[in-house]
Amino acid sequence: MPTVSLSTSKPTTAQADVLILGVRGDDDKGELAATLDLLGFTGEKGQTARFPSGGLVKAPVVIAIALPDEPTAEDLRRAAAKGVRAAKNAASVALALHPAGVDEVEAIAEGVALGSYRYDTYKTKPTDAKTSVELTSAVILTPFARQTTATKALDRAATVADAVNTARDWVNTPPGDKRPADLVEAFVAHVNGTDAAQDVKVTVWDEKRLAKESCGGILGVGQGSDSPPRLVTLAYEPDEAVAHLALVGKGITFDSGGLSIKPGASMQTMKLDMAGAAAVVAATVAIARLGLPIKVTAYACLAENMPSGRATRPGDVLRMRSGATVEVHNTDAEGRLVLADGLALAAEGSPDHIVDVATLTGACMVALGQHTAGILGNDDAFGETVFAASKAAGESMWPLPITEEMKGAVTSSSIADLRQHNPKPYGGTLFAAAFLREFVGETSWAHLDIAGPSFNDGSAFDYTPVGGTGSGVRTLVRLASELAGAR
Repeated sequence: MPTVSLSTSKPTTAQADVLILGVRGDDDKGELAATLDLLGFTGEKGQTARFPSGGLVKAPVVIAIALPDEPTAEDLRRAAAKGVRAAKNAASVALALHPAGVDEVEAIAEGVALGSYRYDTYKTKPTDAKTSVELTSAVILTPFARQTTATKALDRAATVADAVNTARDWVNTPPGDKRPADLVEAFVAHVNGTDAAQDVKVTVWDEKRLAKESCGGILGVGQGSDSPPRLVTLAYEPDEAVAHLALVGKGITFDSGGLSIKPGASMQTMKLDMAGAAAVVAATVAIARLGLPIKVTAYACLAENMPSGRATRPGDVLRMRSGATVEVHNTDAEGRLVLADGLALAAEGSPDHIVDVATLTGACMVALGQHTAGILGNDDAFGETVFAASKAAGESMWPLPITEEMKGAVTSSSIADLRQHNPKPYGGTLFAAAFLREFVGETSWAHLDIAGPSFNDGSAFDYTPVGGTGSGVRTLVRLASELAGAR
């Protein structure tokens, strides 16, 4: 990530390869007004213009980005990322986006770090030096530059953005290189490689321990693979903790659909199916690095869903960690099975709240599109808190209900306690959430279905890259901050 600093310099004198200028109206155009008018820059929100400064400002290149009269933190986060992406091969940028306060400074810094993300681990290095330049420094022009709170905001932004980008890296890693044991190594290495290493305890259960602990859901999903499943638990418990938040993440390192196999084209991006586990692990480490006074216990439920002679069959019955039996109807609805064990374990720890994060249902994408996650749960007040945290963090989410008829559908199996898959073709997201609800008891719980926003297989835009997006990380960190009274 680029180094981000603060300065009280004027846009005209800022030293950088590129000046990213936020334009709220004619007054912000300044010396560049005539050029912007010639370029047809009308100021419509999101409009961008890139041009040589012609000596009118110190930076040789200017990128003008239209802003509303009173831009929100999310407006500025997106504008910063859009500007950084448009800067192309610049080693340094200066951002004059008119933050109204320290929160907006933090959002701009996040936008810079998220917008400059690249995943090129598997690419050979370009031979043309002109195409290999990366952004190394960014300076935010702000009257708050000398305030200690603004410097702390930069540190928070760097920590959160690093967590998001780390989750992106994990999601983008090819599935053959992140089978359950591999992903465990990546998670452990990440914890040990940060300044939170002494504060976060990591525990790993292999397939033998999972069997001993009666985690039939995780084992049932993973038994078709020759790479056995794992459960990774992260525990952060500061002495001054004021609340206990449990996080549970779906970590299907590759989802073939199992014996209910997916069409070939549908498997192409199924390395993304561990995005929930990536989010909860990355967020937990970020929460620890920020030193938030909240206990966090995270459960990453890892398995590879493959077809083989050992694979779980439709019609099989699994006994879960909670003791409940589940009749399997569709082995491509595997995420709820691994989550069920993780949720049961989380509930046993008596947290104040549980949040699970999962790329769970295509039905959620039908309902909310590709860029919005669903929020469901058993506690309306807590659901509103999660929703508010998502809005403050800048992640698009929307509440959905768990309707009454889904309870009967979940318990409609004739041979087991619970039915794994919806007997009807409608309401798949609601059914899945109703199924998960069976494993949290009375604990306050929210479920985030990130099937849509977890992965972008289209063109990059604003701070959303191609591939893994790190969906959910910012919301979880913001939620922990709110619960800890740190915001």
